[in-house]
Amino acid sequence: MARRSGKKNVASFFRRKLKASRRTKLQPVVTPLPLLVVPETASTSAGAKGAKKKAGSRLWMLFDRSGKSEIIELDKSSIMRRASIPARDLRILGPLFAHSSRIIVREKAMVVNLEFIKVIITADEVLLLNPLCNEVLPFVDQLRRQIFLNPPSKLHEIRNADESGKNLSSTAGQRLHNENDEDELVLPFELQVLDVALGIVCTSLESSVTDLVRNLYLALDELTKHVSNKNLERVRSLKSNLTRLLSRVQKVRDEIEHLLDNNEDMPQFYLTRKQMQSHQLEAALAAATSISTVPAPQYVRLNSQAGGSSSSVSFPLDENNVEDLEMMFEASFMQLEGTRNKILAMREYIDDTEHYVNFQLDNQRNELIKLQLFLGIFSFAMGVDSMIAGLFGMNIPCSLYNIDNLFTSFVIGSTAVSFLIFLLLLLYARWKKLLGS
Repeated sequence: MARRSGKKNVASFFRRKLKASRRTKLQPVVTPLPLLVVPETASTSAGAKGAKKKAGSRLWMLFDRSGKSEIIELDKSSIMRRASIPARDLRILGPLFAHSSRIIVREKAMVVNLEFIKVIITADEVLLLNPLCNEVLPFVDQLRRQIFLNPPSKLHEIRNADESGKNLSSTAGQRLHNENDEDELVLPFELQVLDVALGIVCTSLESSVTDLVRNLYLALDELTKHVSNKNLERVRSLKSNLTRLLSRVQKVRDEIEHLLDNNEDMPQFYLTRKQMQSHQLEAALAAATSISTVPAPQYVRLNSQAGGSSSSVSFPLDENNVEDLEMMFEASFMQLEGTRNKILAMREYIDDTEHYVNFQLDNQRNELIKLQLFLGIFSFAMGVDSMIAGLFGMNIPCSLYNIDNLFTSFVIGSTAVSFLIFLLLLLYARWKKLLGS
């Protein structure tokens, strides 16, 4: 056995030597090529593979209930699995609906497209599209501040309580009902995010309208003082911007009005409430043998930790209670209505200024016509005098040429006749009110 193993070791040693010698013959040492000559086939293929892998993925910012955020890349399928929404709902977040306004509510998520804010809201987290845009950064800051000041209630305590089969007693429910006036009613997480989005969009539109109105007032004042092509072009450009801004405001206003008109769809916006009810239903089914006859309270008290201090918050569990959402939509609707009225008032002011400028141009045109008529009458009178002088300037024999000192009196007489004709025509034009009153 020792001899066989020794022979095997020797044979393997020679095989390795032979392979090494062949490798050195087949792969001779070459000098490295310069950087500019190196082919980029490998890097190009790797980039193409990476592009194929990342096809359809976009940049998102993830917010959770505690205020923590991170920027991630997610594709359409990942978003659909994470938020439990169909693919058709993601189309409203695409580039084709850049300045559209739409809010869609599903069973577990809410898809919001309001101007530059495109978010997917669930009961536990928020997915914000294009978080690094300059228009979206105020929304991110305001959302962090809102969550820090008014932290939403944590649901894991309710879930643990439901899973362990604990129920609130009627005495505790009565105490919570009595202390309802002393506690601060905090909106659920999804409504807080929606409130911040509506506030940012309405404020942004209002500030845009205010700046545009200020520039329009300056441009219109310059136009009334001096009508020129430069001022007219400036007013035309600002008026086009105002029309586009009115269309954007109208879209957001119409969407909120549509949501206010559909009162039956209001309870679907309370994702936290639906999630809590689903967990309570699962806990009730799991503990069906120990069902309690104690009625469920109207409000549930949850302890939330924010900044190291505990705060007691409560929110309604009644499915028909949508007063908070209605007030939020009505406030945004009134703000947008005020912005829209400001735009309409500005359009009326623009129309009045255009009429005033047209009146000025018409007045100048009338003055030019008067001047042209005055010059026409004067030319006719002078033409009569020139005709008389031309007749006597012909080389025709006439007895008047023999009269002494006739030239001076004849010139004075013909000029007086021409002036008289001019006065008569001028008085006739004034009598017909062709030259004004």
